[in-house]
Amino acid sequence: MMKKARALPVLIGRKPVMEALQQGAAIEKIFLLRSATGPEISAIRQLAKDLQVPVSQVPVEKLNSLTRAQHQGVVAWTSLLEYVDLQSAISHVVEQGQTPLFLLLDGVTDIRNVGAIARTALCCGAHGLILPTSSSASLTEEAIKTSAGALRKILLCRTPSVPQAVDTLRLNGIQVFGTQMQGSIPVYEADLQGPSCIVMGAEDKGISKDVVRRADRLIRIPMAQQFDSLNVSVAAGMILYEAMRQRLIHM
Repeated sequence: MMKKARALPVLIGRKPVMEALQQGAAIEKIFLLRSATGPEISAIRQLAKDLQVPVSQVPVEKLNSLTRAQHQGVVAWTSLLEYVDLQSAISHVVEQGQTPLFLLLDGVTDIRNVGAIARTALCCGAHGLILPTSSSASLTEEAIKTSAGALRKILLCRTPSVPQAVDTLRLNGIQVFGTQMQGSIPVYEADLQGPSCIVMGAEDKGISKDVVRRADRLIRIPMAQQFDSLNVSVAAGMILYEAMRQRLIHM
């Protein structure tokens, strides 16, 4: 029988959650009762938006499953990890004299896949993972364990949306490579030596239409047999290895 992922530590109630946000505490996700209203709820929504903390509107049954305490329509998961702003992460890498290599996870919600991707990314020299607040997994202890601790060592960047992340990357001169089975070029023909970001999509839907429209190139992994697709963490590993190979050759 599959083990249930351990829940993250929680904050319960309007005032504790609002104060944690105001103090800059690391918050993984906020759950708000769909019908919740009032000035404190409005303040929580605004602070969460400013700090790029994911907010999920849920029925009361969901909140009751998270805690037996009087929650006032608000429960938050505190984060086990630290997040940085994407622009700050890019600037940090450049200031270190390194050529940026990022992964943008577009709809990858399986925490084990996220953990496996982080582990491979760190081993292949990637600098960070970009996680849109609108479509990302909550990084629990299981994700950290699957990553073998890599999630604590790689830059984790939260961004409000995939399009905003792509715009920020391109404004910084970073090429955006969307991954697609019908991509225009095989991965080994893509120039991954320069500043690059590889976008990995969800296994069921692939990358979003926004990425298809905005990516500089769409790349594919050639396969010997006709098959639906590779596991997203396996595919990420193959592309990251190619990026590392190209960069090592030209050092």
